[in-house]
Amino acid sequence: MITFAFYLFAVLITGLFLVTVMSKNVLYAMTSLAAGMVLISGLFFILGADFLGVVQLIVYVGAVMAVYAFAMMFFDLSRDVEERHDKPWLIFLLGGGIALTLVVMFAAPIMGEAVHALYPPVAGATNPQAVGLVLFTKYLLPFEVASVMLLVAMIAGIILAGKKMEISLSAMDEDILPDTKENA
Repeated sequence: MITFAFYLFAVLITGLFLVTVMSKNVLYAMTSLAAGMVLISGLFFILGADFLGVVQLIVYVGAVMAVYAFAMMFFDLSRDVEERHDKPWLIFLLGGGIALTLVVMFAAPIMGEAVHALYPPVAGATNPQAVGLVLFTKYLLPFEVASVMLLVAMIAGIILAGKKMEISLSAMDEDILPDTKENA
């Protein structure tokens, strides 16, 4: 029964992610991405990794829903997007940096095989305790790199959202802004 559920989830996840990649509508793609992430958490629950299943639901599905909300609020989906490549060297540099970061993240656990945890596994530790112990000892470097990448992505999202605004209140002169003292 577990094998059947695994293969069913695998087929559904693959189908949903194909819809994500092939869809021309952003909202359809985001919906199928969120559904695929929920099914991935189902795989974790099937495998007995309850902590990872809950983290998958909270972090990734929550992040996809936040992106979904931003897509609905900030993007005019009826307008075509034109890509500009003013600085191809910058695109090459950023792409290379991202590729190098991914190589470091995937190689860190392999290099971490020689690293021994300061605290040996505690007998009778629950699943979250065991995950936390390994995460903050053996896999500390990939964890920190991932946190820096999330911070950079958050800052980039804020900058991109600010550039989409047609009128920037911070760039306006004070005499153009409406007087808020009279309304108070």
